[in-house]
Amino acid sequence: MPDSESERILDRNRNQTSTSALDSHPQLRAYVQCFLETFLIHGRVDPRLRELAILRIAWRCNQAYEWAQHYKRGITVGVTDADALAIRTSDPDRTLDDPEWLVVRAADDVIDLGYLTPETYAACGALFDDDAVLHEFHRMILETELQQRTALRLSLEPGSQRGDHPLRQGRAVGWIAEALSPLQTLLPEDDLTRLVLAIRSATGIEALVWLTDVAGLSREEATALMRGSAQALLRSALGH
Repeated sequence: MPDSESERILDRNRNQTSTSALDSHPQLRAYVQCFLETFLIHGRVDPRLRELAILRIAWRCNQAYEWAQHYKRGITVGVTDADALAIRTSDPDRTLDDPEWLVVRAADDVIDLGYLTPETYAACGALFDDDAVLHEFHRMILETELQQRTALRLSLEPGSQRGDHPLRQGRAVGWIAEALSPLQTLLPEDDLTRLVLAIRSATGIEALVWLTDVAGLSREEATALMRGSAQALLRSALGH
């Protein structure tokens, strides 16, 4: 997220007379404001390393919106297309060097284990020799994943209305529809719409949470299964 966009959100939150999707959830308002101020506006972690870690989490958690926003932010602080491609592989250590590979490994630890292994934490301590910066980096990668689970929980609360939550605005449906737009000449409009919705239902945070928390799959297994489901839906729609 560009700094200007972060500042705009913060200014809007501070203005008590404004109308915001956060108005009905003061706890989420406080969380978003704290996150932006701590990690994006006043953060001390190297911006390029920060964005690489966030991009890895977004990719591993199948969060298209977070990926798109932080990709735009990343290119302004030195993240290259080669970096972005490496982040999206199962073995980024083959193309990334330290310290880039280290922050990606830290992100993977949090996704797979929920914490940094002693080896990763020690390596991060050597990279971020200031204890305050080390703590900031650790908290940032933990909180980035928590954002998506928080938004999902709030959207499921009784009385929650569609569009109330800034992190859950249904943007993924538009992105999927855009990606499948070449099929407009091959599929009837209703069939294409159903395909878009089916792929979204199989690949969102809801599916990820169920597969990991209920079915007990690892993040890698859940991501592979969701990707396979989406590909199967596409092949079925095309009659392959």
